Amino acid sequence: MVKNLAEILDVPGVDAYLIGPNDLAHAMGHENRWQDPEVQAAIEKAVRAVAEVIKNSTVCSLARANENDIRRAGEAIKPAQKGRIHTFIATSPIHMENKLRMTPDQVLERAVQAVKWALEYTDDVEFSAEDAVRSEIDFLVKVFEAVIDAGAKTINVPDTVGYSIPALWGERMATLIKRVKNSDKVVWSTHCHNDLGMAVANSLAAVMGGARQVECTINGLGERAGNASLEEIVMAVRTRKDVFNLETTIDTTQIVPTSKLVSTITGYPVQPNKAVVGANAFAHESGIHQDGVLKFRETYEIMRAEDVGWSANKIVLGKLSG
Repeated sequence: MVKNLAEILDVPGVDAYLIGPNDLAHAMGHENRWQDPEVQAAIEKAVRAVAEVIKNSTVCSLARANENDIRRAGEAIKPAQKGRIHTFIATSPIHMENKLRMTPDQVLERAVQAVKWALEYTDDVEFSAEDAVRSEIDFLVKVFEAVIDAGAKTINVPDTVGYSIPALWGERMATLIKRVKNSDKVVWSTHCHNDLGMAVANSLAAVMGGARQVECTINGLGERAGNASLEEIVMAVRTRKDVFNLETTIDTTQIVPTSKLVSTITGYPVQPNKAVVGANAFAHESGIHQDGVLKFRETYEIMRAEDVGWSANKIVLGKLSG
């Protein structure tokens, strides 16, 4: 199933597919056993299967900052035309002390070593500081400078627990880019969770702060409350070119078909009022709105339904019509 889905989703415009062990373990029904050797072998096999079929995008395998995980990730991406290893380690005091039981110096040393291990397999290495949102800014600067010197090409700044708000997240991204002395040598990325409902807003704030890669998911799928929605980020950047002055290479007409496909395969329905891909996203029931749309569509629509893959907008007759 993983291989078939990869073939369908291999469409021009997506820069990279990030494949994580948690996600694959969940897809294979082993979400509580992803660290078991047998499950890890199955995950490596699944990543390799994806790497064999993806032609248009980079295949990126996620690995903790330990040698075994990174070497498995490296072997898995060997068939890929363009392969990347994304390695990560937590940098917040709460994670270092309570989960890793490592000192900041040990974390720094491991982060650099992880990048060096990954470089044995590919020159396209991404590094993430897990729980960057609750990490001390001075320590983040120190870690990022060291991994960039070690050879990382992409630096990902994640809000792992969905804790930030847009103003602070955009400021943090801008501050890191300004303070990290070798920041111009890498692509800056963000990865936001939706625990407080602000994953998309935080991601866009990071873009305003200088991020040029956003890690996101179709329909906002992801751990706990989910991740930032690809469809919302893409259409926000496209619709508000006056604000972002940027563009993506995504074929937006494939957004709705892809959303429906992912919903069908995962069994997670899309809520009707979800932005862009919800069934009601381009439906008008209010009489006032219907009057405006029929006279001039742009009075109540900031996007064209056809541009994201719907056949047309809808006029719904209901108690609010007339």
